[in-house]
Amino acid sequence: MTAPAFDHGLAGQSAVVTGAGRGIGLAVTEGLLAAGALVVAGTRSRTRELDDLVEKGAELTVVEVDLATPEGPGTLVAAAAELHGGIDVLVNNVGAVRPRVDGFLATTDADWDWTFTANLMAAVRATRSALPHLIAAGDGRIVTVSSVNARLPDPLVIDYSAAKAALSNFCKALSKQVGPQGVRVNSVSPGPVETSLWKGADGVAATVGAGLGLDPRTVAETAAAEAVTGRFTLPAEVADLVVFLAGRRSGNVTGADFLIDGGMTDTL
Repeated sequence: MTAPAFDHGLAGQSAVVTGAGRGIGLAVTEGLLAAGALVVAGTRSRTRELDDLVEKGAELTVVEVDLATPEGPGTLVAAAAELHGGIDVLVNNVGAVRPRVDGFLATTDADWDWTFTANLMAAVRATRSALPHLIAAGDGRIVTVSSVNARLPDPLVIDYSAAKAALSNFCKALSKQVGPQGVRVNSVSPGPVETSLWKGADGVAATVGAGLGLDPRTVAETAAAEAVTGRFTLPAEVADLVVFLAGRRSGNVTGADFLIDGGMTDTL
C-alpha cells in the first residue's frame, strides 16, 4: 500500500525562488511545484531544466533577472506579486563563492563587494521587496539558504564565510521583528553539496585544485571526508528541508537555522 503524500500546505500558494536555474535552487523549485505551489523562478539566464518544467505544464514562471543588481530582486518580486496577486513564500537561495587561494591580502575591496552582494544583499533586497506581500498574506514564510561556513570560518573562503555569517544573523534578527506580523523566517545551512558550485568546471574543487596543484577529485574527496557520512549532500536533500520550512506544516518554527552537513559541524 502506497503511503499518502505529505501535505505541506503549499497547494495554490505563491512562491518566489532566487537563483533557481540549477543546483539547490532548481531542486527547491521542483520540490515546491511537487507540493502544489505556484512558483516564480528568478535566474540570470534561462536553463534547459527550467524550460523542461515549463514545457511539461508545471505552474512555473521563469523571470530572467540579474539578482546582483540593486533593482534585480525587486523586479523579480514585483513580477511574482503581479502574476499571482501576492506572495506567500520567499526562498532566498542565490549565492556564489570564489575560493581565495592567494590568501586574505590578495582579496580586494572589489572581491569583498562582489561576495557580499551575491550572498547577503541579494537576499536583503528580495526580502525588503517581498515583506509587504508576506505580511499581507497573514502567514508568510521566508526560507534562506545560508552555509555551514557561517559557523565554520575558513580562510580559503574568508569573504564568503563572513557574508554567510551576516546572512544568518540577518535572518535571526528579522524573525524577531516580523514574527508578530505573521511572517516566519528560517534558514538552512548546507555543507558541501553535489552541485556545479562545488564540482563544476569553475567550481570550488577545480579552483582550489588549480591554485594548490591538486586534482579536483582529491579536493572534493577531502571535503566529503570531513562529513561523518563521508559524502556530499544532494540538492534534493536540501530542497526537502527548505520545502518543509516553506510550508504551513512547519507550524511555529521561526528564527531557526538548520544544518544539513552530514555531521561536519561537531559543536552543539
